[in-house]
Amino acid sequence: MEKPALLIIDMQNDFVLEGKPLRVAGARDVIPKIQSVLSEFRRRSLPVFHILRVHRPDGSDVEITRKVVFARSPFAVEGTTGAAVIDELSPRKGEYVLTKTRMSAFIGTELDLMLRTLQVSTLFVCGIQTPNCIRTTVFDGVAYNYPVVLIDDATGASSEEVHRGNVRDMQNIGVRIVKSAEVPGILG
Repeated sequence: MEKPALLIIDMQNDFVLEGKPLRVAGARDVIPKIQSVLSEFRRRSLPVFHILRVHRPDGSDVEITRKVVFARSPFAVEGTTGAAVIDELSPRKGEYVLTKTRMSAFIGTELDLMLRTLQVSTLFVCGIQTPNCIRTTVFDGVAYNYPVVLIDDATGASSEEVHRGNVRDMQNIGVRIVKSAEVPGILG
């Protein structure tokens, strides 16, 4: 593995904090595991990407399947605390913050260009939510020919059943599934 990068997906207030519009049930549980992996990447000065879903206040950039939800209770609106990274994972100077309006971190973003410019060879992925933004980003990463490592216990969903089913699907396309405790050894 020449140069890995860490992608932390959607660990934002509106998706993590209690009482927020689209809170993911398993989000709080993965924070310590993400912190552990993030510390390892920081210690080694490896690229870290905080990928955030951010929408315009009028919802004009929300995908069709979420228009009704957004109209009822806007989420991840640009410039709001709801769209910000949770305090426990605040980006540091030198880390990248990319915004997206779709589930995949690759759709309509500069992620692939940045990864190639940084000569990243492998993606480590964690965050929320497994069947949506995690899965689409992982599948697109594979489509762009990146070896992808999913950090299983640093990735959350609405339920363990949903998480497990999606992890199996990703493993079946060749994604390496690891636990957060294995990451230091894999990084070498």
